[in-house]
Parts: sequence; C-alpha cells; structure tokens
Amino acid sequence: MNWDELGLKMGLEIHQQLNTKSKLFCPCPTELIDIEEDLNIKRKLRPTQSELGQIDRAAFAESMRKLNFNYQSFDNHTCLVESDDEPPHNLNEEALELSITIASLFNMNIVDEIHTMRKQVIDGSNTGGFQRTSLIATNGYLDTAQGKVAIENLCLEEDAARRIATDNDEHTTFRLDRLGIPLVEITTDPSIHHPEQVKEVAYMIGQVLRSTNVKRGQGTIRQDLNISIENGARVELKGVQNLDLIPEMAKLEVDRQLNLIHIKEELIKRDAKVLDEIHDLTEVFSISKSKIIKSAKTVKGIVLKGFSGLIGVEVQKGSQNTRRFGTELASYAKKRGVMGIFHTDELPAYGIERDEVEAMKKHLNINSDDAIVIVAHDEDVAISALEEVIRRAKMAFVGVLEETRKALEDGTSEYMRPLPTSNRMYLETDIPLFKIDKDKIEDISNNLPELPAEKKERIIKEYNLSEDIANQLVRRGYVREFEWIKSKIDVDSTVLGSFFAYSIQELKREGLDIDNILFNGNNDNINNNSISNDENNNLNIIKDVFILLNDNKIAKNSIIDVVRKIATCINDNSKNINQINPIEIAKDLNLILFSLDDTKEIIIEIINKNKNMVEERKMGAMGPLMGMAMKQLKGKADGKIVNTIIKEELTKLL
Repeated sequence: MNWDELGLKMGLEIHQQLNTKSKLFCPCPTELIDIEEDLNIKRKLRPTQSELGQIDRAAFAESMRKLNFNYQSFDNHTCLVESDDEPPHNLNEEALELSITIASLFNMNIVDEIHTMRKQVIDGSNTGGFQRTSLIATNGYLDTAQGKVAIENLCLEEDAARRIATDNDEHTTFRLDRLGIPLVEITTDPSIHHPEQVKEVAYMIGQVLRSTNVKRGQGTIRQDLNISIENGARVELKGVQNLDLIPEMAKLEVDRQLNLIHIKEELIKRDAKVLDEIHDLTEVFSISKSKIIKSAKTVKGIVLKGFSGLIGVEVQKGSQNTRRFGTELASYAKKRGVMGIFHTDELPAYGIERDEVEAMKKHLNINSDDAIVIVAHDEDVAISALEEVIRRAKMAFVGVLEETRKALEDGTSEYMRPLPTSNRMYLETDIPLFKIDKDKIEDISNNLPELPAEKKERIIKEYNLSEDIANQLVRRGYVREFEWIKSKIDVDSTVLGSFFAYSIQELKREGLDIDNILFNGNNDNINNNSISNDENNNLNIIKDVFILLNDNKIAKNSIIDVVRKIATCINDNSKNINQINPIEIAKDLNLILFSLDDTKEIIIEIINKNKNMVEERKMGAMGPLMGMAMKQLKGKADGKIVNTIIKEELTKLL
C-alpha cells in the first residue's frame, strides 16, 4: 500500500506504571496481591453531565449496558480512597518527580501548576466512575530513524482497578489492589505515517521509560494506537500488547476502514435503507432443529433494504484474519448481552434449514437485494440487541466511525464503545492546585538517568561486550541486573551478558515466568534505578548460580538448566524462592562437575587404555582422546580443562 496516498496518520498513547512506594492519592502499597478479599463492595455507575450540561457519548454507551460491579477490598492493602468513600490525600510527590524526569527525557515543557481533572469512566474500572489525571508536560519530541515524532502531552494518572472475572452477563468483579497505582500517560501527535515506524516509536518510548524507575513485568505498560486514513475516521485500538504485532494491526485497521468506505459507497449506489421495525419471527422457527433457536424464548428480526451480499463481505481483505460487516453489527449487538447474530448472507447455517430461511423471507416480503438480521434470545435482550444493530447499520452510510476498539491477539479488533469526547473531563474539586518549584525541575533536569543509546555504548566499553549482546541487554531491559551481578562477583562478562540477552528469552518462550525471579513479579528489588542489596533480593539466586560457575561446580551450558528448574519450582508453587538452593538443584539434575583430580584420573585411564594409538599418532591422538574423554565425562568437565590435561599427559609420555 502507498501509505502517503491513503493519508495514513497514527499516534500512540503509552501508559506506564511508576515504581513508587505508595499510590497516587493514598499511602497504600503498589504491589498486586493474590489473597482472599476482606470486603466486597457493590456498585452501579451512571454518567454525569459536564460543566456545560452535556453527557459524554462513550460514558452514555457504557451506561446502556446496565452492568453491576463488585469490588474486592483488603484491610492491609487498600483503603477508603480506593472505594471512593474518602477524599483523596495529597498528590504523591515521588510520582510527580518521576513524571518530571520522564518528561525531561522527552524534551518536554513542564507546566508550572498542576490542575487535577476527573476523566469520566463508567466501565467499572474505577469505583467513583472517574479517573483522576493531571497534565504535567507538553510539546516534547523523540528522535527516530524516520525523523522527529512530537510528544504532545504527558499526564500523571491513577491506574484502574483490576478486572478479575465476569460472573454473568450483568455482573463484573474488580480488585482494588491496582486502583490508584501512579502511571504516566504519554501521547504522541498523529505524525506517524508508516506501520513499521509506529512499532519503532513504541519501542523507543518503552526504552526511555525503562531507563527510569518504572514498574516492569506483564501489565505494567500498555499501548493504545490511534489510527485514521483519508475519508476514514480516528479509531483507538486499546491494549496493543505485542509490539511485533503493531504493524500488522495497523495494516488490518487500514483494510477495515477501506472496506467500510467501499460498503458506504455501495449502499448509497443501491439507495439502501434501514427499516426500524423489529419483527417477531418466533412462529416461523417454531419447529426449527437449530439448538440455538430451540434454546431461545423468542426470535426477532429486522430488514435491511439493499444490504444483501454486503453483510458477509470481508472487511479486512487480503488477510487470513478476515472480518465482515456482519461482525461489525454483531459486536454492537453483543453489548446488549447476546452471543451473536444471524443474517441471510450466511444462512442456511448453524442448524437453520434452507426452507426456514425461505419462509422467513416470504413472511417479511423481501426481495433479492434485501438482507435480514435475526437474534434468538429473551425478548427484551433480543429487542435491545436489534436496536443496536439498526443503529450500527444506519451508521454504515457514514462509512468509518470514531470508535474505541479492543486489540485482539490475531491482529484484528472488536468494537468497545464510541470515542470519548471533551465532555468526559471536569475539574477535581477535592484536590487543591499544586505549584511545581522551578528549582526542583532544574535539579531533576541536571540529574537525568542514562538514555538507552548512551547506556549501550558505555557497557560495550566498560565490560568489553559485543555490540549484539549490549544491544540485547539494553533492548530487553536487563542492564541493571547484569551490572548488579558483575558488582558482586567476578564472572565472565560475555557469559553473564549472554544469559540475560538470550537464555532468559529462551526460557520465556518455554512459558516460564522468569520475571518472578528477576524482579519479584513487581520489580520490588529495584529502587531509584538501582538494585537493592537486601539479602531477600530475588536476584541473589541468579548470582548464586553464577558463583557455582566461578567455582567450577557447573559448566556454563548448565546455567540455563539450573535456572529453568528454579523457575519451574517457583511457577508451580512447589517451592518458595527462599527454600531453593542452586547447588542442590544442580545435584538433582546431575550437573555437578568432576573435580580437577577426578577429571585428571579419568583422562589418564583413557590414555592408558589407548597407548598403542598414542605411540602411533603422537600428538595427533589429541582429537580422538578428546572425543573419548568428553563422552565419558558427559559434560561434567570443562572442555578447556580437559584439553589442557590431555596435552600435558601426552607431553609427559612423548
């Protein structure tokens, strides 16, 4: 595709949790917990009017779902602030200083006065129906290979509650341990014009963030992608977790918008219409053998004049991840509690027979250009769902809609709600204005952490690392761990660097949660951009594995086996990390190396058994003897040591 001709515009919103000691507006801890709750709080949330008396369309759409929310609260981990039963405390200054640090790294202008706002969110993720957010900085930039990308805003916000389960169609449970954790929201302008560039920008922003004191691990950073094309509309793709998938996701969204534009043009050409009447088709399907139809109390349907053949048209052509306009209709219907819809472009199917389809068409008196959409469910739900289908079908004449969509693992997306408007924001009256001291900004700006490019060049020179290993250490965010272990023991830099650069990724691909070892799952062993020396620091266990290597207890190719076993024990909860002794793990895996004397004794025995070959080949016997020795030693002796001993013993004989 020619992205310039399409008018492709993209921007990113990055949400990153900060690694502070307490939450943004209360003293509660910021780690996630997995214990039984002490209290359950029941809530319903409703939209409120803005200062101009208007209701945000996204909040209104969520309110139409009429959901009930259950919040799990904990005596020692949450307080009345999270449950919205007490006003917020003073702003967390540690979080503010960290926000200023991040803003300075992006060359931003820091505001001189903080005004906290309420951002209306009634999807259940906040007990009060709003998220508190404060603008900290504006007008920054990031240098990329394809030019500067403007960083429009940096806001300091409180993170949302953690969704635990949807108990049924009308009840969702959240946990309050995450609610209120400080995070920064970084927003770029829509100046990104190529799918590969948006991946690069997301990666570079993430690297800058990792150079500061932010939380690490799954769920601590989240990306949203804003995307539009000419004649399309701005769409926000929420929760883009996999950076490698971003280019494909952008391409699929462009395909989706192009095809919605095509459908709009075709509908206008056909003079198509959406009829508002909802028909009762229960009698038509009274003897249906379809399990879905038989299990429903009623069957309702609508007529879409001139839509035949368009509902089943692929909305993302050229990809195996095809999405049809019927999927667009179904995603709106699902917000009203149905599993899906049926339409005549795909029937007969799902146990619905051809004669039933013909009877339905005859009953509704439609022609070959028309389509029918049906829903089988309880009457109220079926009617509500079809009302949404009618609303979405009418919007097909607009083309592409401004929407918030959920990013899916296959690169496609599904409708969540309309894009929010300015009506969602209003002033937080419980928090006074907060002036930022210029001396504080200057002090922070003069003591900024090392940026990724600078860090890479430094560790190459300081530890004599290859560029590839150094690049991977910086890219994967393990420089601090690497340097901490190097400060504790004199281990070979390349061996240690290779472990962090490559072995950890190999273990992660096997499904092991290595982060449980490296940062206690919540980055608790990292404080102020350095690693704690506390004896309970989980990284000590990795240090102890490398001590075994230094003491010639294990071979370097056994390191990954020992760490794999440690991670397995922790992941399956068979042992606590404090109960694990690496040398015992190595013994259980039969990885302990022979002592130097034992190795020498075995080699001398092998040479004595092969004296004829030694006399015949002289030093040429080195190769065969080396092979025999390594086979018998079964990896329990270092190859260099074995080679040295064989050479010494042959020299004595010859």
